[in-house]
Amino acid sequence: MLTVLFDRFRAPLDMAGRVLLSVIFIVAGYGKIGGYDGAAGYMEAMGVPGALLPLVIIAELGGGIAILLGFLTRPVAVALAGFCVLSGVLFHSAPDQMNQIMLMKNMAIAGGLLVLAANGAGAWSLDARCSG
Repeated sequence: MLTVLFDRFRAPLDMAGRVLLSVIFIVAGYGKIGGYDGAAGYMEAMGVPGALLPLVIIAELGGGIAILLGFLTRPVAVALAGFCVLSGVLFHSAPDQMNQIMLMKNMAIAGGLLVLAANGAGAWSLDARCSG
């Protein structure tokens, strides 16, 4: 019975999942534009060249928007999952509780993105519209 219910609402659930996954990337990318110097300084303090910040902004904003729209969802989801793992390890490896929570958050988002990569964007997506 639950399977029938979930199948009936698959398209809106897929879209809701994409919206929820994408928001963190869109907000973070946009925030880095407004706080560019601070973000670049933080990266440099963590041993990552601040010159990479434009690529980070493109990955977060572009990837977030692509996931939101369901466009090139599978490759973008895999790329963002890798981004989450890498940024989690680089920026949240300290042993304090807050950094450990942030690391687990990054890993959880990566897991959700990998599920999205495995299953696709769903019926209410540009991927579905373009394929059929």
